[in-house]
Amino acid sequence: QVQLVESGGGLVQAGGSLRLACAASGLTFRWYAMGWFRQAPGKEREFVAAISGSGDSTYYADSVKGRFTISRDNAKITVYLQMNNLKPEDTAVYYCAADLSGGSRYRLSSEYEYWGQGTQVTVSS
Repeated sequence: QVQLVESGGGLVQAGGSLRLACAASGLTFRWYAMGWFRQAPGKEREFVAAISGSGDSTYYADSVKGRFTISRDNAKITVYLQMNNLKPEDTAVYYCAADLSGGSRYRLSSEYEYWGQGTQVTVSS
């Protein structure tokens, strides 16, 4: 049974930092591209960042480029999202997801087979 468990969310002031982690189990982790998505109240789920199975390639939404960094540790079966210079508009539930195909459509939530339960990030102004 595949499980993705996010942690590290919380309340932070604007300009602050948080580091999210997503621990995976039940899958051959290195085979999967991993993505982070977020969903704010009343809005659709949106792509944040993705990383290839090897970790060699990373992709970011324009809104977080230069502030967020995605990384993975295949030995620890964990993917991370380092979030710096947080803004109130970053407030959302953040989800990690796993994609076996690892293709070019990494921005599409429909490409991901497995999802975590989400972790809340709240940025106060």
